[in-house]
Amino acid sequence: MLLDKAAQAALAEAINEQEKRTDAELVTVLATQADDYRYVTLLWAALLSLLVPAALLFLPHWLTAFEALLLQWGMLLVLAVLFRWKPLQFRLVPRRLQHLRAASLARNAFLQQGLHRTRDATGVLIFVSEAEHYVEILADQGIAQHVGDDEWQAIVDTFISRVKAGQTAQGFQETVTACVDKLAAHVPATRQKNELPNHLVIL
Repeated sequence: MLLDKAAQAALAEAINEQEKRTDAELVTVLATQADDYRYVTLLWAALLSLLVPAALLFLPHWLTAFEALLLQWGMLLVLAVLFRWKPLQFRLVPRRLQHLRAASLARNAFLQQGLHRTRDATGVLIFVSEAEHYVEILADQGIAQHVGDDEWQAIVDTFISRVKAGQTAQGFQETVTACVDKLAAHVPATRQKNELPNHLVIL
């Protein structure tokens, strides 16, 4: 579930406090899902509806060509609506495609939130797409030269387990602290700054 107002306020306060320990700028972004995948579910519905003529060959009653066409279009409509049901939809969409769409949205968010324009290239994005159970931490060059992607992975894996358990708010809090623990060791605070907003960005 999306974070309520109290959870969002608590997260903003946590970021504000944790950023005092490092020169890095943290931004948190939460997306309900990275794509509606309508084209995927519609493709599945179309492919399955194409099986209607073959199925009619095994029925004892013959239909006219027009009746068969109506049945096929009806099947397409029913399946297209049915496949929009979230639990079923995400079984039809390949995991690789889900991750590709979420990763693309994360990179767009990095640019849209101005993380590439901080004074010393110290922007860090904590991105979550709930529907895909996707978490990624993206860091600008000023951070990446000190902290490699492999160092973020354990934090990401823990956060993913929280998202899957429906504990996104707790996952954000833990991840902010864990990230700053690393950042403070490599990029400790040397000045007061607050170039980017600390509130959770919801897409």
